[in-house]
Amino acid sequence: MLIDVIIPALNEEKSIGLVINDLPKNGLIRDCIVCNNNSTDHTGEVAKIAGATVVDAPLPGYGNACLKGIAHLRQKAVPPEIVVFMDADFSDFPEQITEVIAPILRGEAELVIGSRALGKAEKGALMPQQIFGNWLATRLIKLIYGYSYSDLGPFRSIKWKALERLNMQDKNYGWTVEMQIKAVQKGLRITEVPVNYRVRIGQSKVAGTLKGTLGAGYKILLTIAKYALLKK
Repeated sequence: MLIDVIIPALNEEKSIGLVINDLPKNGLIRDCIVCNNNSTDHTGEVAKIAGATVVDAPLPGYGNACLKGIAHLRQKAVPPEIVVFMDADFSDFPEQITEVIAPILRGEAELVIGSRALGKAEKGALMPQQIFGNWLATRLIKLIYGYSYSDLGPFRSIKWKALERLNMQDKNYGWTVEMQIKAVQKGLRITEVPVNYRVRIGQSKVAGTLKGTLGAGYKILLTIAKYALLKK
């Protein structure tokens, strides 16, 4: 299968090269697309040197960067069959891509969430507010939509045709939860696999600041409520 990787990145010059270099080198991945989200450092240059395709995503927002990556894939003569999303801060273990795509390759799933809750996280890798936020969001999804997730982790894989069916829209913090809610609503085959998690390089734009934490929490809860209202 053709597999492409999308990595949204904002000011991650110290980590993005490590992420790209740790991707599997056995021909598994066709292309790594780094969506440079208006970085003010050398993220784009470092990513290019490491061998990635760099796509400019000037509008701020995690979702905006992911949407730019998807738009880039639509322009390819042959689209991928699987898309992998992961972060640029080196908190994920890129070599675990093989585990994250395995259920799709076996024909068991269309969306695979890499769950940090099921894997091993280094001490301090997940902040208390992240742990609580994931707990609250996944409980609300279970209550409202009837599906039990353990995490809203960014490391995930999805079949291209399924991704296109989801018609992703969110431009910032609601991206991951929008995908997971829509996947349930569309009846996709979903599973989770354990992934490990380490302390990121640099300060988090979300969990590392009060503004980011409150903004992400508000948007995640708003997204959960929005799609609950739309289904009625």
